[in-house]
Amino acid sequence: MPQLPRSFVDDIIAHAHEEKPNECCGIIAGRGGEAVKLYRTTNAERSPYRYNVEPRELLKITREIDANDWDVWAIYHSHLETEARPSPTDVRLATNWPDPYYLVVSLQDDEPVLKAWRIVGDDAVEEPLEVA
Repeated sequence: MPQLPRSFVDDIIAHAHEEKPNECCGIIAGRGGEAVKLYRTTNAERSPYRYNVEPRELLKITREIDANDWDVWAIYHSHLETEARPSPTDVRLATNWPDPYYLVVSLQDDEPVLKAWRIVGDDAVEEPLEVA
């Protein structure tokens, strides 16, 4: 079960609000199944419907993750007008990163909703998310 520090959850939600009207995106590094560092990233798409981590940022982050012997623990992004569930596009693009959790924060209602998913093939399977 994925467990996130409250500070990470708060930062993801704040990031989503700050990037409106576009989707936000970011990466969470982990070690031994534990989330250790959150990276806010730039959405190179600058779109309310799609996200793509800016390539230079992605390279810098993956080098730091490798240098610290961490893993890409999660990839997160926001949905502004839909539920906290990966879209068909999200699922299709997850083949590039098959192992991490996918965190989706929805801002469609007054109260943000953050959910964790594993994407396996063409299926998104919700994982219970524990906030510590």
